[in-house]
Amino acid sequence: MKIVIIGGVAAGMSAATRLRRLDEKAQIVVLEAGEHVSYANCGLPYYAGGVIEDRDALLLQTPASLHARFRLDVRVGSRVTDVDPSARTVTVGGPDGTYTETYDELVLSPGARPVVPPVPGADRMLVLRDVADVDRLAARIDTARSVAAARGDDAGHAVVVGGGFVGVEVAENLVHRGLHVTLVELADQVLAPLDPEMAVRVQDELVAHGVDVRTGVSVGAVGEDTVTLHDAAGAPAGEVRADLVVAAIGVRPDTSLAEAAGALVGPRGGIVVDDDLRTSVPHVWAVGDAAVKRDALAEDGDATTLIPLANLANRHGRHVADAITGRRTGTRRAIGTAVVGVFGLTAASTGRNEKRLRAEGRAYRAIHVHPASHAGYYPGAQPIALKVLLDPGTDAILGAQAVGRDGVDKRIDVIATAIVGGLTGSDLADLELAYAPAYGSAKDPVNMVGYVADNLRAGESRTIQWHELDAEIEAGAVLVDVRSADEFSRGTIEPETGAPSVNIPVDELRDGVATIPAGRRVVVHCQVGLRGHTAARILTQQGYDVVNLDGGYLTWADGMRARRSSGLTNEGVA
Repeated sequence: MKIVIIGGVAAGMSAATRLRRLDEKAQIVVLEAGEHVSYANCGLPYYAGGVIEDRDALLLQTPASLHARFRLDVRVGSRVTDVDPSARTVTVGGPDGTYTETYDELVLSPGARPVVPPVPGADRMLVLRDVADVDRLAARIDTARSVAAARGDDAGHAVVVGGGFVGVEVAENLVHRGLHVTLVELADQVLAPLDPEMAVRVQDELVAHGVDVRTGVSVGAVGEDTVTLHDAAGAPAGEVRADLVVAAIGVRPDTSLAEAAGALVGPRGGIVVDDDLRTSVPHVWAVGDAAVKRDALAEDGDATTLIPLANLANRHGRHVADAITGRRTGTRRAIGTAVVGVFGLTAASTGRNEKRLRAEGRAYRAIHVHPASHAGYYPGAQPIALKVLLDPGTDAILGAQAVGRDGVDKRIDVIATAIVGGLTGSDLADLELAYAPAYGSAKDPVNMVGYVADNLRAGESRTIQWHELDAEIEAGAVLVDVRSADEFSRGTIEPETGAPSVNIPVDELRDGVATIPAGRRVVVHCQVGLRGHTAARILTQQGYDVVNLDGGYLTWADGMRARRSSGLTNEGVA
């Protein structure tokens, strides 16, 4: 059997090496248009920023090393220009001219192309997708620093277009290289997978390190050393200096070869594949960023999504090899789990966020907790903001987000595993997770989410969200702050209605309950929600109609900062 794989890197090379492990006799040809067939594309921003000093560390394998170990026929600089599925051939433009290659099975792994906005001067924008791109960016950084020095500036100026995971990584690494950085994002926040009250912490971190974050604006034009900005309505929104410009808006699946072969392409642009990664054309398969993924969290069981992440690309490369050789069938559906570092802060997410659930018209229950990364009495504990979304009917976990300096990634990984394993929110309370004071708490943050979920499921607690508070106060609710008098003096919730909050510390609540008006709904809150839960239980059993402000003062404060900076509505969305 002869298998031709178009495109290397994560999906293509995973498919090729797995095929060889399964079939020593197969003829395996990898056709890669670029100069490098196996490299760490997720490490590119860190090489540009000097964090990874050795460029060769990015190059994982070469055609020679792949041939030596796996007897793969890897051809770089070989661009496939056409696919003829009836003849089972591909047309290849290589270093020595154009030729035709036959196949028994064809795997498309062309990846995705960076999106560059169609504005005047767009040709000045750099992208960051492969090793050649990072070489150009590194050279431009050096040029920008030289130009700045010549004009007497203390540093060069860079504009990063796009505030997603890659844009944030690029911005951080340009700061590491000593540049002044402006981050431009059309949406009302950075990091779209996070909800605004979570993303605002990342924006705060960027600003604290000198990044000029501009949300709600886009690039109107790129000049020789400036970028003109437009607001969301397309009106001029100023000009910023730009010795270099990086487009990090996102990527678009490369489907040109799939379309040439007559394969079905989905409405969002990805190559449509079945559960075994077959396209609609016989003997043609597709993997990686170019192919759609089955959505594990959609209510429609046939729904697909685009998730351009390396772990899925590697996983599906392995699976397509299994499917071609008849070893197994059916890929596990995707939930989308990602993490990013920002100047020592970590942000991670899995599954759905609140914005998307609302857009889909789905009911959900949100939980915010603010635990420490490990036991508070052990030195170095850091706070984590953790948000989990549940189905209010089934208690199924729909998604989670976390931001903090330590322990964020492992909590999101646990919850991602719980989603795939079919655990409910309440089940999180009973997970047996590794504990020692330096690594966690006897009640791990994930367990804490489970306790809250179980209380809500059982009806022992009722909560409202930060963006629902004003409506509660307008409807006549009384706001009771159960923190200490000292905490109250250092900052209080101030609803936009102007109604003041009443401070009754939780330890004094039983004696002070008579000061709370009877017959009115009561909203209680503390700093993070825990004491608020205790207060709610006390007042509920005294006959009051009580709800606890989920996530307490900290979540409310995060949400209000997000609202002030980006024009959010009372529903917590723009």
